[in-house]
Amino acid sequence: MTHNVHPYAHRLGIIRDWRSRWFSADKKNYREFLKVDTIAREFLTKKLRGMYISSIETERDEKILRLIIKTSRPGIVIGRNGEGTARLKAEVDKELKRLKLEEAPTVKIDIEEVRSPESNAAIVAQMIAEALEKRMPFRRILKQTVEKVMANRDVEGVKIAVSGRLGGADMSRREQIKRGRVPLQTFRADIDFAKESAYLPYGAIGIKVWIYKGDIFED
Repeated sequence: MTHNVHPYAHRLGIIRDWRSRWFSADKKNYREFLKVDTIAREFLTKKLRGMYISSIETERDEKILRLIIKTSRPGIVIGRNGEGTARLKAEVDKELKRLKLEEAPTVKIDIEEVRSPESNAAIVAQMIAEALEKRMPFRRILKQTVEKVMANRDVEGVKIAVSGRLGGADMSRREQIKRGRVPLQTFRADIDFAKESAYLPYGAIGIKVWIYKGDIFED
């Protein structure tokens, strides 16, 4: 059995909170709620690709589904006079109608800005994917990205791994670069982790990013 654990799930209830938060006493609709959550999250992830989305969180009660989109480019997502969010809301409603739910929830979309994108694993992974898709040399991308991330004061360590047909080679391989400390087994270690794929003509390249921002202690 492998001992690999997802760094976010590993710290749930210790220094992390759930990304789906439901406030409902009705346990009958669990299947429906889960379906709606999954469909909404998958749709938004696909739709907002390239807009540097850090995470999509959901909060819901029996009637309202609130989607919290965290991004470093809020202006692009919101659009002029909020047109972007209105269009997104209409598209999410359309997707949920296809599920033919007994009672469709009222969708609300909130956009939150990510202040330092270079210390956010999901955004860093998307930056690497974007650079790889522009056919830049992968070693240069890794070096430049690590330097950008380590330039942040709150970052104490970073590890980036890429795997696939790197540089268009016939045989796939895995390469990684690491700076500083990344203590994966320490529960109080604030480790941000993300996975992303870069789609190239000769196949997909997988990207994994770990960013360590120091330990979190109770007040």
